[in-house]
Amino acid sequence: MKNKWITFLTGRVLVKATGQGMERFINRLARSGLSIWNVRRNHEGTVFFYITWPDLHKLRHAARKADCSFYFIRGEGLPFLWKRTLKNSGFPIGILLFFVLILFLSNITWGIQINGADPETEHKIRKELSNLGIVKGSMHLFSDKPDKIQKKLTERIENITWVGVELRGTTYHFQVVQKTEPENIEEASPRHLVANKKAVIAKMFVEKGKALVKKDQFVEKGQILVSGEIGQEEKPMPIIAEGEVWGYTWYNTKVSFPLDTPLEVLSGKEMRKYFLNLGKLQLPVWGFAKIQFPKYETEIEDNDIFFLGKKLPIQYSKKTIREKEAIQRNLNKKEALEAAKELARRDLKMKIPPDASIDKEIILQDKVENGKVTLSINFQVLENIAIEKPIIQGD
Repeated sequence: MKNKWITFLTGRVLVKATGQGMERFINRLARSGLSIWNVRRNHEGTVFFYITWPDLHKLRHAARKADCSFYFIRGEGLPFLWKRTLKNSGFPIGILLFFVLILFLSNITWGIQINGADPETEHKIRKELSNLGIVKGSMHLFSDKPDKIQKKLTERIENITWVGVELRGTTYHFQVVQKTEPENIEEASPRHLVANKKAVIAKMFVEKGKALVKKDQFVEKGQILVSGEIGQEEKPMPIIAEGEVWGYTWYNTKVSFPLDTPLEVLSGKEMRKYFLNLGKLQLPVWGFAKIQFPKYETEIEDNDIFFLGKKLPIQYSKKTIREKEAIQRNLNKKEALEAAKELARRDLKMKIPPDASIDKEIILQDKVENGKVTLSINFQVLENIAIEKPIIQGD
């Protein structure tokens, strides 16, 4: 008997034979090398048997010289199954396209809801979202993840303190907390304005109170700059002194900067790979080339896939591989000195108030030793040195 799996793959045909001399003709076919099996006769004398599909043309050629008639009842096996599938392909293709369409529409942004923002702030948020590519009709897969959207909105829009970003189905929900300006509550107790450090007065803006110092005067820490007592000396009237007193202060900074520094930088070359993640299984979709970079860094961005508002256990991942190369930065003394000065400026800006500014720089010492520049520098800074000091009766 023929192997059923082999004949299923190559295809087989059920043949019906009637007429005189059928037995002799079938025996002749078998002796000629044709594969014939499951031969049986019914009560009417009709013979049925199977033959392989590749031998069908040989049977037709031999049947021309026979006295009996042959009829092909049905074809079985993979070739005939494939033909039937192609003949009736419209229905399964329609079902497949329906699910693909639903899957596509489930990953489209159909709504953006913003709560907690006034109309002006909401307009700014929608404009910024448009710049980020998040509008009605955009795909979630090609948009930033909610945490990145939250960070960018907080950085770019000044009058919001916090914004919560959540993707529910096909709608983005934004919960906004706006900044509120505190009410200016005037303190009830009178006060002076005193110096918080040694300085030389540069300029003054006194709104209330009596100035006790003048421009270019040196003041000590704790010295009264603007008095909160006005009127007659015998019976002064205490008030709340208000104003700004700007003075020149001094800071000393010591920094070191190497002449030779090994660095790793990005060359600008990159390649991308795309995957579908099914649990722990990762199926590559695009980007099958091997990584040719000797050194590289990898950034992976995972995006969830939704179907009818439900998150599927499938993720669409984009992997970006960027080439890194090692370089040696070699600086001369002048270049290293400029780099050290810039480092000292950055260090100073972390210590002084935000509204202060650097007025002068005086290099006290610079030398090269052990492959690095050592720098000692004095900065003259212009800053507001006035702080409040309450007036205590009896002082």
